[in-house]
Amino acid sequence: MTREVSQQYLVNWNERQALAEKMIPLLGSLYRGSSVVVRVFGQKIANSSTIEIIKSHLHGRVIVGQALDMAKSFKMLQLIEQMNLRPCRIDLGKLCHEYLSQDSDEDMQAFLDRRIEKLLGERTQSDNESHDVVLYGFGRIGRLLARLLVDRTGTGAKLRLRGVVVRSKGDVKQDLEKRAELLRRDSVHGEFDGSILVDAEAEAIIANGNYIQFIYASNPSEIDYTHYGIKDALVVDNTGIWKDEDGLGQHTSCPGVSKALLTAPAKGEIKNIVYGINDDLIEAADTILCAASCTTNAIVPPLQVINDKFGIESGHVETIHSYTNDQNLIDNYHSAERRGRSAPLNMVITSTGAAKAVAKVLPELSGVLTGNAIRVPTPNVSMAVMNLNLKVEVTAEDLNETFRQISYHSPLQEQIGFTYSTEVVSSDLVGSTHAGVVDGGATIADGKRVVLYVWYDNEAGYSNQVVRVMQKVVGLSLDCLAG
Repeated sequence: MTREVSQQYLVNWNERQALAEKMIPLLGSLYRGSSVVVRVFGQKIANSSTIEIIKSHLHGRVIVGQALDMAKSFKMLQLIEQMNLRPCRIDLGKLCHEYLSQDSDEDMQAFLDRRIEKLLGERTQSDNESHDVVLYGFGRIGRLLARLLVDRTGTGAKLRLRGVVVRSKGDVKQDLEKRAELLRRDSVHGEFDGSILVDAEAEAIIANGNYIQFIYASNPSEIDYTHYGIKDALVVDNTGIWKDEDGLGQHTSCPGVSKALLTAPAKGEIKNIVYGINDDLIEAADTILCAASCTTNAIVPPLQVINDKFGIESGHVETIHSYTNDQNLIDNYHSAERRGRSAPLNMVITSTGAAKAVAKVLPELSGVLTGNAIRVPTPNVSMAVMNLNLKVEVTAEDLNETFRQISYHSPLQEQIGFTYSTEVVSSDLVGSTHAGVVDGGATIADGKRVVLYVWYDNEAGYSNQVVRVMQKVVGLSLDCLAG
C-alpha cells in the first residue's frame, strides 16, 4: 500500500468523524426538543458517540449491501431537524437509502415533504403529557428499567419514573446511597450514563434530573401514592412475590395506581404479553398484565416466524441460562432441586416453564413443544437451542435468509436480531436490546429437522421488551417511519 493510499484512509475517517460531530446537536434537538427518535438501520443514535454514529452508517453494508453516505445522511438530518414533526421515530438510514436508490431527480426536500407528510403537524396536548411509573422492587430488572426510563425522559416514550418501592433497611441515608451506587455502577452493564444524586432528607434519588421518590414499605397495602403526588400510575412489580390476580391486585387497590404489570410469568388468567407478538390483546380496561419471562420473550418471536412459514410438528427447547440470584454462591440448602449447589462453579439442570408459556402466547403450539433448562456459570446472556421438526423440508440458507429479512425489514425487527458471525460469543450480546438474536452461523437443517440457536440478554433484552409493553399498556406509542 502506498503512503498516499494509507493517508486517504485516515482522511476519510476524519471526515466521517467531523460529520458525526455535527450530527450530535441535531440529534439532541430532535430527541429532547421534539421527541423525535432517530435511528440508522435500526440502531439508536441519540446520545451516541461519534464512533457509534459512524458504525451505524457502516452497518448499511449488512442491511442494504453498502455503507450509508454520511454526507448525504447529514444533509437529510439537517432538513428533518427544520421540519415541524410530531413525536415519532424515523430510521434515517433506511430513509436516506430509499432516496439515494430511487430512479428520479427529485430533490431531497421534496422527497422528505412527500415521505414525512403524515408526521408533520402541531404537537397536541397528549404529546406533552407523561404517565407516572412506579417500580416495585429495585433488583437487577428494576435497576435496568430505571436506566431505560431515565434515558427516555423527554422523548415520545413519555413514561416518567416517579417512584421506587423497597423494603426498609434501617438507616435511610445509607440505604439510599447504596442503592444509588448499584444504579450508578453495574458489573455487567457498566456505568450509568449521566448524573446520580441522593437527597436523603427527602428520601429520593435524582438521576439525570429525574426526581425518583423512594418509598419504604413491606407490602403494597401500606402505600398511598397520592401522598407523593403520584397519580394514575402504572406499577411494575419486578419482585416476583405475587403472581396471581389477588396478589397483584394489592397494587391496583392503592390510591394513585391504575394498572399493574408483572415482570415474571403470571398464574391464572392474567394475560401473558410478548411485545410484537400478542400485544394486540392489551385492552384499555386491563388493570393487571404480565410481560412473561425473558426466555419466553426470546423464543416466541422466532417460533412464530418458523411456524407461520414452515409449520412446526414438534420440538424441544433447551435453555442455556445464566445463573440467577435465586441460586447459591456456595453449596447450601435450597428448596429447589439442584439449585443449592454453587452457581459460579456448576452447570445445573433445572426446570423451565417456557414451553408451557409459549402455548399461552401462541395457542397453536400448545402441546407441540417440550422444554428444559441448564443454569451455567455466566452472570448474563443466555441461549435457547430450539430443536424442531417442521412440516416441510428447509435448508439452513432458507432459515437464515428468512431471519435476516425479518430482523431488518419487518415489524419484528426490535424483537428478532440476526448475526452470521462465527466468532460471536455470549459476552458480545451484553446490552442487546432485542428479545433474541438468531445465530445464523450455527443454524442446522437436515430435511424437516432444524436446530436454531438464539442468544438473548436475559436482563437488557428483556427489560427493553418490558418497556415496550409498558408503553402499550398506558396507550403511548410513537408514529414510525421506515422502521
